[in-house]
Amino acid sequence: MAELSTAYEPAEVEVSWYQRWVEGGCFHADESSDKEAFSIVIPPPNVTGILHMGHVLNNTIQDVLCRRARQEGKEVLWLPGMDHAGIATQTRVEKMLREDGQTKHDLGREKFLEKVWEWKEKHGGIIIEQLKRLGCSCDWERERFTMDEEYSAEVTKTFVHFFEKGNIYRGKRMVNWCPVSLTALSDEEVIMKPQNSKLFYMRYELVEEPGKFLQIATTRPETLMGDSGVAVNPKDPRYAHLIGKHAKRPFPAAEIPIVADEHIDIEFGTGVLKVTPAHDKADFEIGVRHNLEIIDVLHPDGTINCPEVPELDGMDRFPARRKAVEMLEEMGLLDKVEEHENNVGYSERAGVPIEPRLSMQWFLRYPQVERATEAVANGEIEMRPARWKKTYLHWMENLQDWCISRQLWWGHRIPVWYRKDKAAELQGAESLDRGNMERGEIHVGSEPPSDPENWVQEDDVMDTWFSSWLWPFATMDDTARAKFYPTSDLATGPDIIFFWVARMIMAGFEFTGEKPFGHVYFNSIIRDIKGRKMSKSLGNSPDPLDLMAKYGADGLRFGLLRMAPTGLDLRFDEKQIEEGRNLANKLWNACRYRLMVGDAGVGGLDAANRPENLPIYAVDILAKLDALAGRLDGAYADYKFNDIAAQLYEFFWSNFCDLYLEAIKDDFKGSEERKHATLWTMDVVLARLLQLFHPFMPHVTEELWTRLEFGTEEFLATTPAVKGLVLEGLAADGIAAAQGQTAAVFETASKTRNLKAEYNLASNKNVRLVLKPAAEWVAAEAETLALLVGAEGVSIEAEPSMPKGTPAAVTPMGEIYMPLEGLIDVEAEKGRLDKELEKTEKELEKSTKKLGNDRFIERAKPEVVEQERTRLAEWEEKIARLREMRKSL
Repeated sequence: MAELSTAYEPAEVEVSWYQRWVEGGCFHADESSDKEAFSIVIPPPNVTGILHMGHVLNNTIQDVLCRRARQEGKEVLWLPGMDHAGIATQTRVEKMLREDGQTKHDLGREKFLEKVWEWKEKHGGIIIEQLKRLGCSCDWERERFTMDEEYSAEVTKTFVHFFEKGNIYRGKRMVNWCPVSLTALSDEEVIMKPQNSKLFYMRYELVEEPGKFLQIATTRPETLMGDSGVAVNPKDPRYAHLIGKHAKRPFPAAEIPIVADEHIDIEFGTGVLKVTPAHDKADFEIGVRHNLEIIDVLHPDGTINCPEVPELDGMDRFPARRKAVEMLEEMGLLDKVEEHENNVGYSERAGVPIEPRLSMQWFLRYPQVERATEAVANGEIEMRPARWKKTYLHWMENLQDWCISRQLWWGHRIPVWYRKDKAAELQGAESLDRGNMERGEIHVGSEPPSDPENWVQEDDVMDTWFSSWLWPFATMDDTARAKFYPTSDLATGPDIIFFWVARMIMAGFEFTGEKPFGHVYFNSIIRDIKGRKMSKSLGNSPDPLDLMAKYGADGLRFGLLRMAPTGLDLRFDEKQIEEGRNLANKLWNACRYRLMVGDAGVGGLDAANRPENLPIYAVDILAKLDALAGRLDGAYADYKFNDIAAQLYEFFWSNFCDLYLEAIKDDFKGSEERKHATLWTMDVVLARLLQLFHPFMPHVTEELWTRLEFGTEEFLATTPAVKGLVLEGLAADGIAAAQGQTAAVFETASKTRNLKAEYNLASNKNVRLVLKPAAEWVAAEAETLALLVGAEGVSIEAEPSMPKGTPAAVTPMGEIYMPLEGLIDVEAEKGRLDKELEKTEKELEKSTKKLGNDRFIERAKPEVVEQERTRLAEWEEKIARLREMRKSL
């Protein structure tokens, strides 16, 4: 086997190995296998999507779980796919058409949908190739798309199923309306954002008491043309006498009733509410209770619809707000304007404020609510971090019917047809339900009516989430479902716990009678180093492809998981990704060193041929390896991915590289027995480490596994993890003794290096040390100690005779002395120490004065005072040490 190159180049290795894994069928899930099943369905990314850091974190976690499950000997299905993303995709294609001077209406529905499919085939799915570059081990043969023919049939059947059960109905309700996308939105598609708004105090004259006015505070004067009433709280003594009377609406002028409603907040504004039933959910409910007129003064696109007020008619809602205020001021009806902070709902997709709007929509009464609640409450479905369980259960207690219709063309068209002779009447009806179907007025089915020429199909499509809530089971055929459903884990973001997770649980129980998954892991939300949400506008969202080009996919994966705290937001720091790259390089160089000191294949995963006489350093590192494997099992069980990464990093970098490899460098100059034992130990540690690292860093570990000729399988990716302890059968007291001695050597080496550094001899390898041993075993490790501290040698003397003042240290191996003769210029060293002593004494004086100052003690924070006391103690200790060193010269 050729030696490894001096530097690891990830790009070539990663692309090459991914192709070999795919060609080798490493990710293929065999439903006929008798192995224990493990399955995950990918949260389907939008067909319009490109890889961002949230995708990287979420999919790396899924990949870690899948690769770990393969190591455990399970039959693994990671099912990939994409979501058709109704609003996002249609918006993208409409934008493309506008660039050519066209609209969707110029093409018509059928031609427009052809354009969308053309766009999907040409541009859609970029993210799938990016996930492959990341190393995701999905079974790509099973890739699904929510608009595939078979999947679409499942969605249609679902609508029909619920309509026939009476769960789906059509009605005119107050919905969230996006004036840009021109469609209804569910509550979960609305993002509440804090806003610095204004509160306008205006006056409505009392009809029955001319010259007297009611002061009303509002944030939306542009909708006052839709006011059909004024409401006060009957418990408010300021206004009780006005109930039943009327107020004058300024424009268009009208007399509107003053009603009593206990839902009015006495403390907000003036305690008087202008009631606009068509443009506010709370106002709508008040209007229904008091039979107030519903006056819609906004077009679907958010422009004013009020010909009676030509100054405002046709204006956009926000300029109209300013104009309405001007008009009130001109009429002498504006009293004052105050700054006001409030929360405003924004369309998640379009990024504009939504409008509450009365609209004819299709709704679903949620099924299986009790069962879906119970499954999470009793731990049948486990959520991690556990705090999300409470969030989920709270939402399940406050469900509202789901608005499942969208005013789009791209998506699953609602399978409802109206009789042509009654289409206009039915489409304008206040409500539709199963009764209309039973009377033959509408057709609802998976197939169109047998006489389609007599029917008109519903224009609306279903909410995208209405298709994706079927994802865990609708993506599998019966054979796959028998093997892999319910799925094992779901890894997703907490932002879609209601959009997707809760709904999948309900759908799973409704259609399969089983839970859709056993565990839900909610990954961290990624923010920048300052804690801000990542966004293009802030320029704080790095491109994952750039990071992979710079640091490698493995570096990105490991670095990201290492800094992802369980249950907390992740603050992204590119230095951590750089450390991931450095770790890959360190792995590469450790394996390169292994090939430099001996032929490959001396040891490996199998520890059965363990040498009889293992050096204490071998016993120590192998015992730590056994302990590490046990701890990682626990961390995996708790989904503590950052903990796994931290423990792997610490063991490999500190214990294996910094300590063990430094301690065994002279072993290759000794006996063949010692050399063989060390090579065997290196191989066992590296083989098991590569397996442990593999789920996090699959590419570099696969390359090194092959280069070191470990195992008999073609791929590390499909090699079962080794079971059992390396040191199994070795006496516990023997292991403990070896570890104790090894720890003593390493601690002694550390103290001795510090001793050398104090005399500016850190890099001097001509130092000869004298050690008064604390135990019999110490003499055997003198050469290793000399190697670790960079000394010419260590002499073992039971009763050393040292000149007075010889630098010394008490260590676990005994008293160690460092004769200075011939090593330093005594006079120059005295001068250096004198300068350092003078400098330190000045620092001590500063601290003493500061702590003696009563004003400092009174004004400074307690932690600052404590820090100063700590510094004072450090200066005193340093001065004592410097004086002792000066005295020794």
